[in-house]
Amino acid sequence: MKNQKVKYIFVSGGVCSSLGKGISTASLGLLLEGHGYKISIIKMDPYINIDPGTMSPFQHGEVYVTEDGAETDLDLGYYERFTEANLSRKNSVSTGQIYNTVIQRERRGDYLGRTVQVIPHITNEIKKRIFDVATDDMLDFVLVEIGGTVGDIESVPFLESIRQIRQELGHSRVMNIHLTLIPTISVAGEQKTKPTQHSVKELMELGIYPDMLLCRTATNLSDEMKSKIALFCNVTEQNVISALDINGSIYEIPYMLHLNRFDEIVLKHFGLEITPLKLPRWDKFIKAIRNPRKKVTIGVVGKYTTLQDAYRSLYEALVHGAAANEAEIEIVRIESDKILSGKNINVRSVLKDVDGILVPGGFGDRGIDGKIEAIRYARKEKIPFFGICLGLHCAVIEFGRNVCGLEDANSTEFNPTAGHPVISLLEEQEIIFDKGGTMRLGAFRCDFNEGSYIRKIYNSAFAMERHRHRFEFTMKYRDTYLNNGMVFGGIHAETELVETIELHDHPWFIATQFHPEFKSRPTAPHPLFRDFIKASIEYGSKKR
Repeated sequence: MKNQKVKYIFVSGGVCSSLGKGISTASLGLLLEGHGYKISIIKMDPYINIDPGTMSPFQHGEVYVTEDGAETDLDLGYYERFTEANLSRKNSVSTGQIYNTVIQRERRGDYLGRTVQVIPHITNEIKKRIFDVATDDMLDFVLVEIGGTVGDIESVPFLESIRQIRQELGHSRVMNIHLTLIPTISVAGEQKTKPTQHSVKELMELGIYPDMLLCRTATNLSDEMKSKIALFCNVTEQNVISALDINGSIYEIPYMLHLNRFDEIVLKHFGLEITPLKLPRWDKFIKAIRNPRKKVTIGVVGKYTTLQDAYRSLYEALVHGAAANEAEIEIVRIESDKILSGKNINVRSVLKDVDGILVPGGFGDRGIDGKIEAIRYARKEKIPFFGICLGLHCAVIEFGRNVCGLEDANSTEFNPTAGHPVISLLEEQEIIFDKGGTMRLGAFRCDFNEGSYIRKIYNSAFAMERHRHRFEFTMKYRDTYLNNGMVFGGIHAETELVETIELHDHPWFIATQFHPEFKSRPTAPHPLFRDFIKASIEYGSKKR
């Protein structure tokens, strides 16, 4: 606890999950930065998994990857997109990590024979993780989002830990914010406060008294309703604020909360001056999404498109790229296993109205034939195409089969005995049997070759990009692909691994082994997404 000036803000949630703690926390981080403060954000997840890396997208949604290779909850993506904070594995904590560390210490004998218990050993480790982030001398605030819902047994050690921190540091350095739900009975059109009362009661039973209630609601709370909530929940009436449902972009949420005095109440709690909010780059982005001059339709052909959060960073990166081109974007989500030409849905009928086609990452062989068919269509019809990770693999397979004459070209992920394994397991991955945290993860350098499209797009000789994969292009097929017109624009020089591919007889055909969506920001759109949207707009205008 070296930095004695850092202030801590703990955000908990009640009544039900999916109320928006992540976006609310990220919004507060942005607003505090707009007042001139430096922040960092921690997500504390109550699941026993070490991280979400081995979880199915159907269970957990997207796995977000940090620069240092941590596989984290998708909320860290919101934190990085909304704020200037550079997050690492220190900013993602799970119950599994905490217990794993404590048990390893016990096995080494670090506790000198003492009985290891939830209090103090587990709670001390949780507090240590929070204080480790706060050692940065430049930080003013550490925001901590407690995952799950108050009342869940899994969250109790985290809540006990933040209770202890409040007791140790006092009111002047700690603030507790509780996000809750005010449902509306549709028949009567009446808001109900009872769920919030019960949620706050459970929180108080754990020794935590919220300083602010952030009430998720369809309509603004009346003064009478705020007074009632304040009375029954022991919170100052001015600190009961509405968190309204947003029909438009999630990027409008920070200003909605600002208008409801969210940041003002926080600064006042800590006795800090309430300076004017200054977010010029955010304002420019908001203006762009509110006032589009063009329209573009992008078809995302993936395996998890029915899930809201499975490709969350990718969808947001497309929005950033569209805003940079002053365009309104329509994303058409297409399940790849529905595309089987002549058998199920013809690829032309599905993709005829899109201006660009994007094939994202994923694992396993389900829906692969549909992805390959979509890529063939994009290549033949000269539609802008963008492939990411598995999208690159499928593009390599399609090109091998239909251009290079390698009829049984495949990935060993899908067919271990393929005649032409053009995509294969990384050599260092062949001896790995554990699944968690063992892929090629985090930022690696990609060098761009002279004359490549991708070098022009980046306007740079190299870039650091984030990875999450096990399989790569098989280098023994390099000359075969080069001789047939494929260009390897980006290479990881240390290992000669192929990072990007492109076609120069096509208006825009690029695929990357890395995940550029993880580095796109509203105020700094990723150049690949910006250029892909630009090419798609141009294609669409010619088509129409």
